[in-house]
Amino acid sequence: MGASVSAASRQTASSKRERADRARGRRRLFVGALLALGLIGVLLIHVWLRLQVVHMGYVLSTATKLQGRLEQENRELKIELATMTSPDRLESLARRRLGLVPPEKGQIIVLP
Repeated sequence: MGASVSAASRQTASSKRERADRARGRRRLFVGALLALGLIGVLLIHVWLRLQVVHMGYVLSTATKLQGRLEQENRELKIELATMTSPDRLESLARRRLGLVPPEKGQIIVLP
């Protein structure tokens, strides 16, 4: 009876070790899978951020070009406004189109 108890206890100890080894192996696999998923997540976030930087670069470039065009148009419009409202031009238009002439001496009335 002693030999069979000893063999049974060895089998029990052996099966406990095997189960413990399998459990350790599963834990290692689980931890490894978690680390791999974490690494993949970090890499995906990194790639996404790089794409956002490139996209924002394009947006900034487009906005800068638009700003340059608008500033040039603003300068041209200011020059056009100055030209259109110049006293000499307005006087010339008043004479040609409306037939206006400078007032005579008796036509000017000064109010108190």
